[in-house]
Amino acid sequence: MSATDDIVSGIMAKWADNFSRFDAEAQASLYSNNALFFGSKPVLYRGKDGVAAYFNGLQKWRSRQVQFTDVVVVPAGDDVINVAGIANFVIDEGATNLSVKITWVIVREDGDWKIVSHHVSSRGALI
Repeated sequence: MSATDDIVSGIMAKWADNFSRFDAEAQASLYSNNALFFGSKPVLYRGKDGVAAYFNGLQKWRSRQVQFTDVVVVPAGDDVINVAGIANFVIDEGATNLSVKITWVIVREDGDWKIVSHHVSSRGALI
């Protein structure tokens, strides 16, 4: 695994852990101050405060987990990483699970790697 892969897998592990613990503030800490975030809601959220608001607004299921699959990591410069993959969300037993395409742009910000762009979309054809 390359150093770039290690960076991305570390962020994904933290993201999954924060998601499973319902920790919106920890989740927001993974994002840039300048982040743009399109999640499962139609609203564009901006910055760490926007990311925290998104996660605080999610339904509080008894449990929730995410697994990332089919991940592709492409460095786009010394301080930029493009990421694409599938995010498979498992929530409470009996609830409908969700599987979406996810893309991130990760940048080095003040020495730390942060998600600056987050976008999810349907896996099904739209046209």
